[in-house]
Amino acid sequence: MNEIIRIGMDTSKHFFQLHGVDAAERPVLRKRLRRKEVVAFFAGLSPMVVGIEACGAAHHWARTLSELGHEVQLLPPQLVKPYVKRGKNDAADAEALCEAMSRPTMRFAPVKSKEEQAALMLIGVRDRLIRNRTQLANAIRGYAAEFGLIAAKGLDKIEPLLARLEADESLPALARDLFMTQAEEYAQLKAKIRDVDAKLSAWRRQDARSRRLVRIPGLGPIGAALLSMKTLDPSLFRSGRQFAAWIGLTPKDHSTAGKVKLGGITRAGDEALRSALVSGATAVIRQARHGRGKPSPWLAALIARKPPKLAAVALANKIARIAWKLMKTGESYDARRASGAAAQAA
Repeated sequence: MNEIIRIGMDTSKHFFQLHGVDAAERPVLRKRLRRKEVVAFFAGLSPMVVGIEACGAAHHWARTLSELGHEVQLLPPQLVKPYVKRGKNDAADAEALCEAMSRPTMRFAPVKSKEEQAALMLIGVRDRLIRNRTQLANAIRGYAAEFGLIAAKGLDKIEPLLARLEADESLPALARDLFMTQAEEYAQLKAKIRDVDAKLSAWRRQDARSRRLVRIPGLGPIGAALLSMKTLDPSLFRSGRQFAAWIGLTPKDHSTAGKVKLGGITRAGDEALRSALVSGATAVIRQARHGRGKPSPWLAALIARKPPKLAAVALANKIARIAWKLMKTGESYDARRASGAAAQAA
């Protein structure tokens, strides 16, 4: 067998498909391994470049193979898909990985450490608990409405509603017992969310980059933590615009023959990160529309000529670019410099 210089590995829960090429780009390895055979197989190979699609468990395998001396490159799935020649099977995916990773313009995802994945897990657990709380609150409102009891909007109105349900003796005994069961579950969810929020705050206080990012107007603690966790290497992006495009805050481009045609935002990238940035921007715009705060001339002009939601996305794009610059340079946010630059741009 000729010397293998590069292997594309398509992973799954139990089976792993390999496709390797030599220095002349000729296929010299097509092999399927079981999960328990992967480590032993790569331990017997000379150090080489291994490409893996950035999907579930990809970071675990990247760390494992790196410990064996191999250079592991994680490829975003959407950048690998164009190299699948025909059909959809494991062998075709592995071959596409091997081809895609050889392109000089290919972009790769950084490999996360166990500690970095634990921090991201903290955000994921918090999101799930909040969804569960919202789902339970809506269920309580719906069941209570069937008995003629309603409450105003807001999570702060749920506990008073539960107290009214507990005190209402006209309700059937079974309904009251079920409402009390839901009340206990709601209290448990609130306690768990408080515990996770405390862990997140402790993590953010220890992370210098997150402490710097939170000073940006419109970027709260959750958004700053998300940016710090998910942007391990800001230098991978050539510009702030490319960073905003990665998050999905730039318009779709469908231009041809010299005619520029831009659509809505792409919604690419991480939904939680994009949502945090847009929510923060929406809060800033809401305050400005009510006469609170001191919006920059750029933002004031934007609010005057654009609908609120469109202005919020534009401001989120700007926040993302500022955050990228600060993460790349290590600088802190300077409100005076930002105001001066915005005034010049206006």
